[in-house]
Amino acid sequence: MAPKVAALVLVLLAVSGARADVNPDEVASVIWKYFTELGSNAKETVDQLQQTELTKQINTLLKTNLQSVSAYAEDLQQKLVPFATELQARLAQDSQRLKEQIRRELAELQAKLAPYADEVHQQIGTNIRQLQAKMSPYAEELRSQVDRGAGELQRVLEPYATELRDRLQDNAQSIQASLSPYADRLQEQIDGGVESLKERLVPMADELKAQVGQSVAELRRGLSPYAQEVQDGLNRQLESLTAQMERAAEELRARLATSSEELRAQLSPLARELREAASGDAESLRQRLAPLAQQLDQRVGQTLEAFRQQAAPFGEAFGKQLVQQLEEMRGKLESGTAGVEDHLQLLEKEVREKVSAFLSTIPPPEN
Repeated sequence: MAPKVAALVLVLLAVSGARADVNPDEVASVIWKYFTELGSNAKETVDQLQQTELTKQINTLLKTNLQSVSAYAEDLQQKLVPFATELQARLAQDSQRLKEQIRRELAELQAKLAPYADEVHQQIGTNIRQLQAKMSPYAEELRSQVDRGAGELQRVLEPYATELRDRLQDNAQSIQASLSPYADRLQEQIDGGVESLKERLVPMADELKAQVGQSVAELRRGLSPYAQEVQDGLNRQLESLTAQMERAAEELRARLATSSEELRAQLSPLARELREAASGDAESLRQRLAPLAQQLDQRVGQTLEAFRQQAAPFGEAFGKQLVQQLEEMRGKLESGTAGVEDHLQLLEKEVREKVSAFLSTIPPPEN
C-alpha cells in the first residue's frame, strides 16, 4: 500500500473514532480493509506508517477536518498507529495457528458427522428450500417497492416538463426570472423523491437480515442432534455462516442506498442545466430551453427505467447469494476441507474483537 493510501486509511480511522459515539465495527471494517490491502509489502508499509513526516501529514488533515475535536482526534490517531501496526504483526504470527485450528476443527466435525451424512445433507437441503421460500416474497416485495417508488417519482416530476413547455410562451425576461426558482423546486422534488425511495428500500435490508438470523437458528436446531460431541466446531461454522449472511445483508443495504444516490446524481443535472440556461443572455433563451423542454420527461423516464432495471433484481441476487453460502457450508461439512475464506473470517473476527476492546479503553472527547 502506498504511503498516501495508508495515510488516508488512518485518517478514516481517526475520523470514524473522533465522534462521541465511536462505532467499533465501523473502525474495525477500515482496519480490516487496511490489513487485506497490505499484501506482500507489509513490513515496508508498517515502517512507512511509523515515519514522522507521515504522522505530521495525518495530524494536519485531522486538524483541518475536525476542528472541534482535533485534540481528541490527534490523541486517538497517536494511539491507533501503534495499535494497528502491533495488531498486524500479531495476526501475521498467529495466522498459521488459525489455519491449523480451522483445519483440525473441520476434520473432526466431518468425522463425527460422517455416520449421519445423509441426514445432515438432507437437513441442510431442507434449510435451503425453507430459506428460498422465505426470500422469494421479500425479493418480490423489493422489486415492487422499486417499481412503486420510481413510478411515484416519475409522476411527481412529470408536471415539470409541461410547465417548462408552457413557460416558453412567456416573454424572455419573464422566463429568465422564473427559471432559477423553477430549477430549485425541481431539485427539491428530486431530493424528496430520492429520500422517499430510500425510506422504502433500505429498511428492507434489516428485515432480510432478521430472516437470516432465523434461518441459521433453525439450521442449528436441525443439526444439533448429530453434533453433540463437536458443538464448538459446529458453532464456529454457523457463526461464520451468520457473519457471511449478515455481511451480504449489509451489502444489500449499501447497494440500495448507493443506487438511490446514483439516481439523484443522474436526475440533478436537469435542474443544473436550467440554472445555467437562466444565466445566459435572454435573446437565445428559448433556443437553449426548447430541446430541454422537449426532452425533460423522456430523460426522467429513461433514468428511472435504468434505475428499475438495476435495483429490482437485488432481492433475487441476495437470495441466491445466501443459498450459495449454505451450499458451501454443506460442502465443508461433507469434505472436512477448509478454504482460505474460513481463515480470513476467523482473522476478521479477531480483528473486530481486538478493535472493540481497544476502543473501549479510550475515553470519549469532552464536550
